[in-house]
Amino acid sequence: MQTHIVPVGFDYDRLIAPLVREHLEVDRVILLEGAVGSEANVEYSRNLAEKLEKDYRNLLGAETERVVVADVYDYDAAFEQAFALINAELDRADDAAVWVNISAMPRTVSFAFATAAHSIMVEREEDRQRVHTYYTVPEKYLETELAEELREQRDLLDDVVEEVDDEELAERVDERHRAAEDLLDEFDERGTTIGAKEVGGSHVVELPVALFSNVKPFEEVILFTLGEHGEFESVSELAHELARELGEEYTDSFRSKVIYNVDRLGPGGKGYIEQEEHGKSYRTRLSRIGELWVRAHSGDEDDELSV
Repeated sequence: MQTHIVPVGFDYDRLIAPLVREHLEVDRVILLEGAVGSEANVEYSRNLAEKLEKDYRNLLGAETERVVVADVYDYDAAFEQAFALINAELDRADDAAVWVNISAMPRTVSFAFATAAHSIMVEREEDRQRVHTYYTVPEKYLETELAEELREQRDLLDDVVEEVDDEELAERVDERHRAAEDLLDEFDERGTTIGAKEVGGSHVVELPVALFSNVKPFEEVILFTLGEHGEFESVSELAHELARELGEEYTDSFRSKVIYNVDRLGPGGKGYIEQEEHGKSYRTRLSRIGELWVRAHSGDEDDELSV
């Protein structure tokens, strides 16, 4: 079972041509569609997804499924979705392989899916050879060709506007000429994009490298507890909460066990926990990578853990 996970942006060839030309086996395709952006962008991407869905079936005989990415700029949510999708596909069969195409869609989604794939390779070492990420280089980019064509159209409008006798038509030609001129000025000055959009209160979307390590059962309990409560004023406070949740007696031995495991999960270990000195204590919370781990493994939280 060969499954390809394909984020759909504004590309067609790069999402299907390599599979056809390389004669790759494709049994199943999951097409990811973005639901955030301008109405025109969302509609364009949706139309491409529909075309790809038909062609994957007709050209490759693949089963297809379309999945919505609610916010293409929410890295954490995309990572969580990727982690769940890839694991689910691997669990379909012992011989299942997952291929993640990162050629299209915003970089937040592509990077999230690539990093999730790499993290799963670390966690599921025995399945490392069953997970693949790939990128396809385009033969050419259309932006510059579109700009050059627009220059030709602008020059043509400039030539004919004086020869138009109809006043209303002349105004329309002049309006299109000015619109083309403004767009070309922006393209020449700024390139293919404009501005920097604020997402989640910031213009910087941090893309952490999340290569997960194997986590032991008691470490899992600590991480999920931090994920539920957010922050503890001290490790002792965390230990009290853990003892209460696990129905264990709070003793010096139990507290030492918590301290030892928090150290293993801290900056000098797996990096899932960060601590801030606060008097004689240390405020303890999840790091960004720890938050991603909890989000990615939230479906396992209800599983019975042996501690």
